[in-house]
Amino acid sequence: MKTVIVTACPSGIANAVLAQGVLARAAETLQWAVNFEVQSTFSQFDTLGGNDISAAELVILVGPVMDKARFNNKRVYQAGVGQCYENPVAFLEKAQEEAVVVSSLEEITELPEGVVSECRRIVGITACPTGVAHTFMAAEALEEEARRRGEWIKIETRGSVGAKNQLTAEEIASADLVMIAADIDVDLARFDGKKLYKTSTGAALKKTAQELDRAFAEAEIYHHTAKAASTSSNTEERMGVYKHLMTGVSHMLPLVVAGGLAVALSFIFGIEAFKVEGSLAAALMNIGGGSAFALMVPVLAGFIAFSIADRPGLAPGLIGGMLASSTGAGFLGGIIAGFLAGYSAKLIAEKVPVPTSMAALKPILIIPLLASLFTGLVMIYVVGGPVSALMSALTDFLNNMGAANAVLLGALLGAMMCFDMGGPVNKVAYTFGVGLLGSETYGPMAAVMAAGMIPPLGMGLATLIARRYFTAPEQEAGKAAMVLGLCFISEGAIPFAARDPMRVIPSCVAGGALAGAISMLFSVELMAPHGGLFVLLIPGAISPVLPYLFAIVAGTFVTGVVYAGLKVMEGRRLLNATAA
Repeated sequence: MKTVIVTACPSGIANAVLAQGVLARAAETLQWAVNFEVQSTFSQFDTLGGNDISAAELVILVGPVMDKARFNNKRVYQAGVGQCYENPVAFLEKAQEEAVVVSSLEEITELPEGVVSECRRIVGITACPTGVAHTFMAAEALEEEARRRGEWIKIETRGSVGAKNQLTAEEIASADLVMIAADIDVDLARFDGKKLYKTSTGAALKKTAQELDRAFAEAEIYHHTAKAASTSSNTEERMGVYKHLMTGVSHMLPLVVAGGLAVALSFIFGIEAFKVEGSLAAALMNIGGGSAFALMVPVLAGFIAFSIADRPGLAPGLIGGMLASSTGAGFLGGIIAGFLAGYSAKLIAEKVPVPTSMAALKPILIIPLLASLFTGLVMIYVVGGPVSALMSALTDFLNNMGAANAVLLGALLGAMMCFDMGGPVNKVAYTFGVGLLGSETYGPMAAVMAAGMIPPLGMGLATLIARRYFTAPEQEAGKAAMVLGLCFISEGAIPFAARDPMRVIPSCVAGGALAGAISMLFSVELMAPHGGLFVLLIPGAISPVLPYLFAIVAGTFVTGVVYAGLKVMEGRRLLNATAA
């Protein structure tokens, strides 16, 4: 079938290129002849020729496409970018079935089955642990799908730079639905009394249409109380533990970044220059190591508790985290303190009755006092000593382990970083590396970040090595992935993994394991937990530099070559099957 597909991204070009890549692969599977136009808000782009449009039997518009009037009187299907990722082949088949001939695209009034014609109002929040990729991609997918349906929507993003596109009280009051797509805990107090639906950023990104349908069907009136964070089943509670931990990590991360870079800057003046009192190096070390790192564990514990028990859990969590730091229990003690404080505060809120006259004192006096006493006493007399000994043993082991153990640890961390590219396994490895920064153990963090860059860099390299076996859109997607990889955004490889997981994931794991192993073998140290290769702009943030770059190059080479080889084998097999 002769088809024209136009992809567009409201925030630039990245999603337009990624959508083109997945749809080109799907069109190849269906043996469709497709001409693409990839629109960008940043620069000029190549437009379709008049002959291409005239010859097209089907026009598919993906995203907020500009200049739609040229497709009048053609069979047209419109969709959001988020719809094409989950099953691109099914998406194209649906487009073929549901496309309609229109005389003016601006006058389309038909909406998908199950969507009412009245314009409903949707507000929401997206948030992920690092606040870099999934937060904004999920928001964009939800906005495009809602607008395609004719709904009014506004999504507030809780990214690494804070809340953007913030919702006003009037917008919330007039909303028919509140959509929360978050992998961390967010304050929902302002949505009290509204119909609210919760999901993850991954589901909102990959299953946008289904999640919006479920939101309208399953949303319930939200009542903000101390019990609001409680879950209704054991399965949900187990997922909640991960969410609570990621809430703590996401709030701790800016402290680790600022502190690590301040320490690195102090080393510019000499490794021991900070020992000179009154010097700039000493001031930088005090800012980074003495202040930012000192707050790291208390903030981790405090916001784990906040995620579990809301505001009444914050003070006990901070106190427990401070005790974890003072007793030497480190980030492991901070995690334990956060959960102790959170669940004890939650238990007191739910199970300890108070007279009506004292109800107002419960969240500001009774819960913080009792939970703080319980958490503090347990940390001092039960947890502090053993966990402190464990942290000391772990730190000594990491600082003094032999080359073989270092290589094994680096390979394990690298493989975990590349296994699910931003998922739970990835976050466990990342949290381990970040947590050790507070103990002045910088090697695992270097291995973690080196490996995290491998998947997108490797996919980009594969599209260059086996160029003829990738479609033109896939080659463009590979270039975009390489840029994301340099920024330590592993999610740049997700479109490739979604299309071809059985080949992409093993290739990425192999390269990531090698990168992590090499980084640990050469005792590379990294002061900052994010930033990718751009951290090199900060003198002293990575040392030694050359072995670190070698680790990244080697891992990228392995992933790129392995996946390119698998693609070549697949292409030749299909060619032989066609010839037979």
